[in-house]
Amino acid sequence: MINQKFKFLPQHQLNSMADILSYQAATKPNATAYIFLQNGERETARITYQELEKKAKEIAVYLQAWQGERALLLYPPGLEFVTAFFGCLYAGVIAIPVYPPRRNQKLSRLLMIVNDAEANLAFTTTAIYDDIQKRWTEETKLANLKLIATDTIEANSQDFIVKSIAPESLAFLQYTSGTTGKPKGVMVSHGNIVHNQQVIHRASLLNEESIIVSWLPMFHDLGLIGNVLYSVYLGSSIILMPPVAFLQKPIRWLRAIAKYQGNASGGPNFAYNACIEKIKPEQLEDLDLSSWQIAFNCGENVLAKTIEQFSTKFALYGFSKNSFYPYYGLAEGTLFVTGRQKNTELIIKDFEATALEQNQVLESAANKLSSRRLVSCGHCCLDDQVVIANPQTLTSCPEGEVGEIWVSGKTVALGYWQQNDNATFKAFLKDRVEGPFLRTGDLGFVWQGELYITGRLKEVIIIRGQNHYPQDLEFTVQQTHQALRKNHGAAFTVDIDGQEKLIIVQEIERQYRKTFNKQELTRLINKNVTAQHGLDIHTILFVKPGAIAKTSSGKIQRLICREIFLRGEFISLGETKQLAKLSM
Repeated sequence: MINQKFKFLPQHQLNSMADILSYQAATKPNATAYIFLQNGERETARITYQELEKKAKEIAVYLQAWQGERALLLYPPGLEFVTAFFGCLYAGVIAIPVYPPRRNQKLSRLLMIVNDAEANLAFTTTAIYDDIQKRWTEETKLANLKLIATDTIEANSQDFIVKSIAPESLAFLQYTSGTTGKPKGVMVSHGNIVHNQQVIHRASLLNEESIIVSWLPMFHDLGLIGNVLYSVYLGSSIILMPPVAFLQKPIRWLRAIAKYQGNASGGPNFAYNACIEKIKPEQLEDLDLSSWQIAFNCGENVLAKTIEQFSTKFALYGFSKNSFYPYYGLAEGTLFVTGRQKNTELIIKDFEATALEQNQVLESAANKLSSRRLVSCGHCCLDDQVVIANPQTLTSCPEGEVGEIWVSGKTVALGYWQQNDNATFKAFLKDRVEGPFLRTGDLGFVWQGELYITGRLKEVIIIRGQNHYPQDLEFTVQQTHQALRKNHGAAFTVDIDGQEKLIIVQEIERQYRKTFNKQELTRLINKNVTAQHGLDIHTILFVKPGAIAKTSSGKIQRLICREIFLRGEFISLGETKQLAKLSM
């Protein structure tokens, strides 16, 4: 059902974001759609709805011959990505948002995506066209891609032939991280996107007068669907800045909210921590955050401590704690799965930690040493459904029992591109008739109708809101030097002072145990992991052969390695005694 704020166009229903953009361009042509702040402060570009539709259709005219093809979108932050993405939607080209590789970065991940998607096209800007083309000549499979700078396309938007878009047709592929294993492309349909926009709208209650501010990467589902597309769905304006502008100076984010009187903005938990830790009192002069109605927090663990500290620090500048809006979502669920309705109370509760470890839920008195503070991620909106399932018996859990989060409804994506994914996307409970369900791999429970997240079954590492697969990090580490045993290392995270920190435990080849240079290897590993994954390592631990826990079939048991690490039971090579138990 289309949201009532939209009327039907004469030719067809609003079944896609392309239809919705055309509607906005027809009804409010001169309204500003996007404003871009190149350095997070100075406005360098803006575009109206009419201009956005015209540019997107010009690109679509050029692309119509490739309807159904997969195309990489290799754009730096900016409005060129937006026009190209909508151009793909109009033309029926399946977009694959991917950040362009840095000059010192290997092309292995890009190659994996190209091979998996069988992509024949790649779109970018003139500014980076020459650099990409030069590097690609060294890679045969990339050299065969047709590379197009979309900002040079000359076409008449009037020549665009309007075609109806079926809700079930594929809109774009959202690729997971991958360098050593086969990457997974989440197939997101046009219907998935529109439905998810309706869900977000039902929860947020924003409107065409609302202002959104975003520094989030546009090639990621949170930045793309939750910000870039949602603003078009509303017919509102959005202020965009590059992620690096925020990372370098978090105050730029808050100043943009204040300057443009932003009503909705947010990011993963680490973003709020960055503001707490890095913004100095002298930077807050004349800052007014009273317009900020929805401060969404998602993409990684939502921490009560962060909410309390951020609210306390910025209360004097008009920020309200109840503006915090935690929600639960994932790419396989398009984006948004559960959240509370705007203007309802933020819920934070204390639970007995020991009971949670045993998959049971017991409320606790506040601030007890044995308690764990958890933030509610709300509930489903519209007709989607969340159930908690026992991952071993595949039966439903009663309220108050921890299990795996399963999701069903129109928000669930079509599956993984060219993969047999029935076990993930077509799961059924043994004791109920509903379904099929998406198995998220996340652990949680429902308490008094609210969803709480407790952990993950799957071993995806989430840092700064980005997913990283441990095998990818382990591969990068083990390519650093021949002294590091291949397939004998573990990457995982631990919560230290409310933040997820990356830990590497790596076996040393037997012949190098007494001769390897610990400091030099540590330096090289840090350098490679930062270059390839953009991550900082908190601790690198070198251990003897056989120390890494593995299954009988040779699979790394990362959760067991994490437990051994937390207990301080790994013996570090070069150390004369056991490691002390980690203080959390």
